[in-house]
Amino acid sequence: MQLHNLRPAEGSVKKKKRIGRGQGSTRGGTSTRGHKGQKSRSGYSRKRNFEGGQMPLQMRLPKRGFKNPNRVAYVPINLDRLQAIADKYNLRKIDLEALVANGIVKKNDKVKILGGGEMTTKLEIAAHACSKGAKEAIEKLGGTLNLV
Repeated sequence: MQLHNLRPAEGSVKKKKRIGRGQGSTRGGTSTRGHKGQKSRSGYSRKRNFEGGQMPLQMRLPKRGFKNPNRVAYVPINLDRLQAIADKYNLRKIDLEALVANGIVKKNDKVKILGGGEMTTKLEIAAHACSKGAKEAIEKLGGTLNLV
């Protein structure tokens, strides 16, 4: 076998359908678009969720609720997860830079410490927000919590 002998597999390559090239081609005239109507015109593109003129589903359903433009989204981190992070990365001070450096949160995320689970070591923690139970648990062990 040489380069000039190479051919695609039988039936794998089909000829392009040439439309609009006269009556003799069998695809002249309407060019496979049928007769008249919106879909036969040039430049036609159906809108997303178009249902043939029927009232679309998203317009039939009632509006509900609202989006609060002032909502602050926090990344929650429980006490047991803080303990696991401290053990895994051998940290005594957990701040936002340490969390970002170890891939736990993204650079612009806001972090909130929650009181789920148990902590066993004294830690210095910096976060944007904290629950009351988490603050008590951290201070009970002699650790400190700084709100950024």
